[in-house]
Amino acid sequence: MTLQAAQQQVDDLLSQPGRGYWPPFVQLAHLIEEVGELARLQNHLYGQKPKKASEAEQDMVGELGDILFALICIANQEKVDLEAALSATIHKSATRDKDRFK
Repeated sequence: MTLQAAQQQVDDLLSQPGRGYWPPFVQLAHLIEEVGELARLQNHLYGQKPKKASEAEQDMVGELGDILFALICIANQEKVDLEAALSATIHKSATRDKDRFK
C-alpha cells in the first residue's frame, strides 16, 4: 500500500457517519500518547525497566501501526501529502547529511 492509498483509506474510514477527525491538538496529543507506548515497549524490551506481570502485552507491529494511523490523521487534516513529505526528507538526508556520519 502506498502512503497516498493509506491516507485515502484513513480518510474514507473517518468520513463515515459517526466518525470524524479529532480536533488538531487532540490528534497531536493522541500521536504523542502512541509514541509513548512505543517508548514504553522499547524500554521493556531493551531498557532498564522490565514489564510488570500485570501490564498488558504490547507488540511492535501494533504500536507502529497506531503511530502511523495517528500521523496520517494529522497529515490528512493539514492536507499534507505524506509521500511528497517523506521524499523531500529522504532527499534532504541524502544531500545535506551525506557526509555527516562517516
